[in-house]
Amino acid sequence: MTMNRRHFLQTAALAATALPVTTRAFAATSPTIHPDRDGMLRVRGKREFILGLYQVPKHDGALREAGEAGFNLINRGATRAAYDEAHALGLWGWSALGSLPAERRADAEIRMKQTIETLRDHPALLYWETEDEPTFVWNEPRKQRVPAEQINATAAFIRRLDPAHPLYLNQSPTNLVSTLQTYNPGADIVATDIYPVIPRGIREMYALWPDGRQGDLLNDTLSQVGQYADKMRTVAGPHRAVFTVLQGFAWEMLREKDRNPAMVLYPTAAQLRFMAWQSIVHGVNGLVWWGLAYTPPEAPLWNDLKTVVRELAQFRAALAAPPAKLSLKLTYHDTGHSLDRGIEWLAKPLGRDTLLIAVNADNNPVEVTFEGLGRYRRVESQFGSTSFVWTKGGLREQFEPFGTRVWRLSAR
Repeated sequence: MTMNRRHFLQTAALAATALPVTTRAFAATSPTIHPDRDGMLRVRGKREFILGLYQVPKHDGALREAGEAGFNLINRGATRAAYDEAHALGLWGWSALGSLPAERRADAEIRMKQTIETLRDHPALLYWETEDEPTFVWNEPRKQRVPAEQINATAAFIRRLDPAHPLYLNQSPTNLVSTLQTYNPGADIVATDIYPVIPRGIREMYALWPDGRQGDLLNDTLSQVGQYADKMRTVAGPHRAVFTVLQGFAWEMLREKDRNPAMVLYPTAAQLRFMAWQSIVHGVNGLVWWGLAYTPPEAPLWNDLKTVVRELAQFRAALAAPPAKLSLKLTYHDTGHSLDRGIEWLAKPLGRDTLLIAVNADNNPVEVTFEGLGRYRRVESQFGSTSFVWTKGGLREQFEPFGTRVWRLSAR
């Protein structure tokens, strides 16, 4: 999300100028962090699935709550003290460095070099970010805010100073795949931010199209999240990491004044759960939430999001693993509705068991039988609905619109 990020980058740059250049030599033995062959990040040799935050809510103890809930990454700015705080709570961090403009580049290089040298040996640093949404210019879609040449040249500069940490680039959900791919030399991790919980009739505001939507695909439902994940995998190719940046705010709360209380619409727990697990089904390597700084303590969203992340975090090792091979046949049963997108699913290894993840990408209820499970003896719902019917080799379930199911399948 571009909103207010320029202010952040300016603040980070000023902070960097106030920091002394570190006198410590950058250790050549610093552990390399890089995407694996399928894009999953390897951190100190271990595959890691990322559950991150751009911000936490503005109340005391929120960062500690994030660590306890199972988040493992938080945006940290440009100071070692901020990274020390994260590290003490078991969190990694990242910093946005911006990019090097053609004009006054030498001054920008000095500031960026100071920040990199200050932080590059910190054990909590996971990756660097350059610019946010470089192709996005509100109301002028044919323009690009920061050209690919500038991002790619900046990336080369950063990598010369710090080859041990990857580079993160968040793209807006719009623009052609071919346009976004021109930025790939400057990115090891490619992300997109998609925030589809938007009330009908919302007044014009930054980052929304005239029809009141942020995305521009024909599908304007929650299940567009999976489609944008697919788009970014096409952009990134098979070997870069792909993250989705998910909604942690109500759009109306982004207005600085004249808010309409009737238009304050937060994602529900069920919607948060669906968007997260659908992203996983579509093969992302990490999830990051934006907008918690605009979410007041009395809103239910923070507690709902912590609940969803706790559910995700208990399967972190499984989510980081390559998919499990599972041959399924899906047989649908008539519910009186057409079948539009239907059930999307993914299997992951869970020790000696298998984790089966399924989401209903339809805006209608769906009833389906998963066949081909004959080698399993037991099935256990991991959270939520337990209304499934289990017979030898088959699992029958009714899904509500945009419903999510996660089952543990055991052959023992």
